[in-house]
Amino acid sequence: MSDRYDQGMAVRRSVLGDAHVDRAEADKTAFDAPFQTLITEGAWGTVWASDGISPRDRSMVTLALLAATGNFDEIPMHIRATARTGASKVDVLEAFQHVAIYAGVPRANRALKLARQTYAEMEAQT
Repeated sequence: MSDRYDQGMAVRRSVLGDAHVDRAEADKTAFDAPFQTLITEGAWGTVWASDGISPRDRSMVTLALLAATGNFDEIPMHIRATARTGASKVDVLEAFQHVAIYAGVPRANRALKLARQTYAEMEAQT
């Protein structure tokens, strides 16, 4: 594998946690392995590995973009990641308020519902 892949895997593990990445790796098949490599190198090894903005800020941007574009399936995963990136509940609320104004209240409302559910699950596990 490439250096970017190795760096991406390290960043992915630091943001999402070993358990999540181990599950994803165990579920990987020959069919989707090229896609997994693409996101590991591109998303995690390039974008998330950049020191241009902090992990906290990157978390907030990612959550806002997911909500604004209606990609709700990944919001719980990135809410869980806030425990490692340093983005607080207030930070997430602020990001989703921006979504409400600039991308639409229904999308922000759905994102907030997912965030509430995920935070409740996280708190129940501690």
